[in-house]
Amino acid sequence: MSRMFSRQTATEIEKAAQEFGLEPAALLAIAEIESAGQVFAKVEGRNEPLIRFEGHYFDRRLSGAARDRARAEGLASPNAGAVANPRAQAARWQLLDRAAAIDHQAAYESTSWGLGQVMGAHWQWLGFNDVDALVTEARSGAAGQARLMARYLDKAGLTGALNGHDWEAVGHGYNGPGFRKNGYHLKLSEAYTRQFDGPAPGDRTMTVGSRGELVTELQEALVALGYPMDTDGIYGPGTATAVKRFQADHGLAADGIAGERTQAAIASALPFSGSGMWSKLKVWFAGLVGRA
Repeated sequence: MSRMFSRQTATEIEKAAQEFGLEPAALLAIAEIESAGQVFAKVEGRNEPLIRFEGHYFDRRLSGAARDRARAEGLASPNAGAVANPRAQAARWQLLDRAAAIDHQAAYESTSWGLGQVMGAHWQWLGFNDVDALVTEARSGAAGQARLMARYLDKAGLTGALNGHDWEAVGHGYNGPGFRKNGYHLKLSEAYTRQFDGPAPGDRTMTVGSRGELVTELQEALVALGYPMDTDGIYGPGTATAVKRFQADHGLAADGIAGERTQAAIASALPFSGSGMWSKLKVWFAGLVGRA
């Protein structure tokens, strides 16, 4: 199983791979690199796909008064990177909403969506009726995000390279000509190997710097137990503080590291009523600890 995704998300990615004739482990590898294991962001209580708004794309799609307004509001620029994306996904969605108030289609086309960070501008090329149909797919859940990523790889003619493990070709086709600068092809190769080797000993321990869907589930479990924090999938100081508080309250060494004993204690403390999110989390944590 992926060390970043839950079993359910990994299964959805594998199904999308099979639908498009892609090797499941290879698609999981790209999904890990593109998303750092984070599938959703909480936006006003909703699970939404991760997005990135590109102000230079937006600028190209506007003209006249609309472009002037967007530039004046700091939403558009002819220069790539001039419009900064906030770190928090909720703030990015607010940025997108402001852009959509000027031109809905242009704003959604200027945004990359979901696990594979597929640009909305590709909607027609990818066979959607309009950009809203592409966005609906991305917002439909992990399965929709995975299908969108697989559809892009298929349409871009990268199936052979992906299934043949030609990571340089995949890196060039998916990440762009500058893929070597950030070692994209090397990261892909390492992520692919992990799908078979599994996490190294201790990899299921979560600590400051850990990221991904499993961190989100840890955060949601702690929130359910009365330890508030952001459920953003990033194990930062706030999460470490909450873990320390939980550990101190349950007679554990308060080191802020969610190792096997801490995860087992969280599983034991979670309420179980036979249904509901927290019951599912209890089952998940118990299974995680059992596999460690």
